[in-house]
Amino acid sequence: MELIEAVKNRHSVRRYQKKPIEAEMLSALQEEINACNQKSGLHIQLVTGEPNAFRSLMAHYGNFSGVTNYIALVGTKGKHLEELCGYYGERLVLNAQQLGLNTCWAAMTYKKVPGAFVVRKGERLVAVIALGYGETQGTAHKTKSIEAVSNAAEDSPKWFQNGVELALLAPTAVNQQKFYLKLDGENRVTAKAGMGFYSKIDLGIVKYHFEIGADKKNFIWA
Repeated sequence: MELIEAVKNRHSVRRYQKKPIEAEMLSALQEEINACNQKSGLHIQLVTGEPNAFRSLMAHYGNFSGVTNYIALVGTKGKHLEELCGYYGERLVLNAQQLGLNTCWAAMTYKKVPGAFVVRKGERLVAVIALGYGETQGTAHKTKSIEAVSNAAEDSPKWFQNGVELALLAPTAVNQQKFYLKLDGENRVTAKAGMGFYSKIDLGIVKYHFEIGADKKNFIWA
């Protein structure tokens, strides 16, 4: 599955089958996690066979069920941590989609289970990503217009329009889509987070989607 196809096919899934993930898939996912950690300096960890994180009252309220595998997004505390976790977490989400797995971002609807993963001194757990074989493939979310989240116009470069279109497919907290993408000049793009819950995580996710649609060779982040 091509990456753009993974973006278009991937939807949040909260209910999972009681089916273990095959070893070769876990190995491929761990390899991608290692690559993300090496590039970003994050301390992302894969947790498997752990059923307690999503057995809390909040998880029940969030309509989660059957979650026994997840990715813990951990990193050194700092002003860019949430955006980094969003960016590299979404890279892992789409990699999982390519492998045939389903996912769902979770920032509050889980509980920390002692010993399930490691948070070192000076680090923080930002969010987790539920992972496994979904009971369904999820459904598409409603999106805002291109004009509502960017300064794209009919005469804008096609690559910019494509980037914004894929950014609108990015998962954001309660589907708020509070971000703005601005083309400045020929190839400078600014991405800003709006006010709202987890908007910095959302910004990282949005920027990764934009890069896929626009192709990084066509622009630079301002």
